[in-house]
Amino acid sequence: MTKLILDAAREKIFLMIIDNNSSYNISYQNSKTNYEKLILLINEFLVSKNLDLKKISEIYVNRGPGSFAGIRNSLSVVKAIHLANKINYFCFSFKDFNGENEVKYEIIPQLCEKFKVKKNLINPIYMS
Repeated sequence: MTKLILDAAREKIFLMIIDNNSSYNISYQNSKTNYEKLILLINEFLVSKNLDLKKISEIYVNRGPGSFAGIRNSLSVVKAIHLANKINYFCFSFKDFNGENEVKYEIIPQLCEKFKVKKNLINPIYMS
């Protein structure tokens, strides 16, 4: 199962692919231009690893707290991918994982399962 992790709520736009025992990541500057072409950045990253959206089994997206524009755009893109490709997604917050010492992106899928983060549910947390 190949998983995609997307986090645009923080200082940089962060993408990670977890494919069997391998993981790959890349980050981009948080900017209006990059938010507007987020799906293109995702596609370029997947192509660089010889993957396409059809190979993704699940998507994990940070729902905040964080940048309003980053959260709004990432959730919109993930929802569109879900509708077009029927790929399930999980909207997590690092706050969901209270009690965990150190949360790394590589273990987000296991933590979402452990903390029973519901799939296909969006509940953003914006910073004010």
